[in-house]
Amino acid sequence: MDFAPSAVADDYTKRMRAFLDDRILPAEAAYLEFRAARRGTPSEWELPPVVEELKAEARAQGLWNLFLPSISGLSNLEYAAVAEVTGWSPDIAPEVINCQAPDTGNMETLHLFGTPEQKEQWLEPLLAGEIRSAFAMTEPDVASSDATNIQTSIVRDGDDYVINGRKWWISGAADERCKIFILMGKTDPEAASHRQQSMVLVPRDTPGLSIDRHLPTFGFQDQHGHSELTLTDVRVPVSNLLGEEGGGFTIAQARLGPGRIHHCMRLIGMAERAIDLMARRAQSRVAFKRPLSEQGVVREQIALSRIEVEQARLLVLKTAWLIDSAGSKGAATEIAAIKVAVPRMACTVIDRAIQIHGGGGITDITPLPAFYAWARALRLADGPDEVHLRTVARQELGRHPIG
Repeated sequence: MDFAPSAVADDYTKRMRAFLDDRILPAEAAYLEFRAARRGTPSEWELPPVVEELKAEARAQGLWNLFLPSISGLSNLEYAAVAEVTGWSPDIAPEVINCQAPDTGNMETLHLFGTPEQKEQWLEPLLAGEIRSAFAMTEPDVASSDATNIQTSIVRDGDDYVINGRKWWISGAADERCKIFILMGKTDPEAASHRQQSMVLVPRDTPGLSIDRHLPTFGFQDQHGHSELTLTDVRVPVSNLLGEEGGGFTIAQARLGPGRIHHCMRLIGMAERAIDLMARRAQSRVAFKRPLSEQGVVREQIALSRIEVEQARLLVLKTAWLIDSAGSKGAATEIAAIKVAVPRMACTVIDRAIQIHGGGGITDITPLPAFYAWARALRLADGPDEVHLRTVARQELGRHPIG
């Protein structure tokens, strides 16, 4: 078993790390200052200009659209290490290389299931970083972790679909650059439970689509927002259907495998930065006449954090390798497992870093509170832990029949 990265993965990871250290981390102050000046105003979701500057630089360096194997040539395993590096600065780094959620999942979906016309209209500008997108599945009135519960109706009327329903936690919708929604709803309530749903493309400016409010996460409003939508007699042409009627559940499952690798590796990057901050703080802060790093309890927290990060990374890399070799279906157990293990690990490591920083750890002096909020939210996003534990348990029980 060879744990060494391929030559191409090593090259991209080193270049990404250099770009992070030289350009992205130094840009965080300007990014945060721009956003702080607009907080609570109608311009809160404007993109800080430094992001567009960095996007141009990243593209010129060939650090662009690395998440999509058919374009970058990188496997999921090779891209995983790059995704980890971007987790050190999750607000900026993924976007400046055009590898940010939810656009990556939406681009993968359009790449796999879009018609040539849909790809020309929406995929090409997304790949160019000219627009952003959102994925509208979750609803406030039903447990959306079970996608068969989705109630938004998609009814055919001649050459149109008419859509009615409510969605929330629609990431990216606050940003005016979000021009297209991939929406999941029911086209046939009488069909088998996993054939009732379909996905359609809904442009932002479609009459009847309203963005009602933007939901904070632990008090944080990120630059792209997480929004609640109402769709009232929204009409889109039948040509906006993705794939086939009744294929929504299958598309959703295809979308989630690589995306969970990306999320989990970014979380590992966040945990690595938390360890970096923790170690620096422990060595520079003196209590009871000696550095915190000489206190046994602090050393234990640092050691446990290193062990837990390494364990999580190995599981994610194995999962990425399985997706590459056997597809998302062949990695179903591992995909569910990392979605539980990695956010939990990140929450624990970030929490230790906060504790070692004392009162400063819960302020915006460090990125730790924002990191914690995001890691904790990811125990719910793309399905709560309980759903994924159910998947792992079902698979495991199937391997041990008693009759």
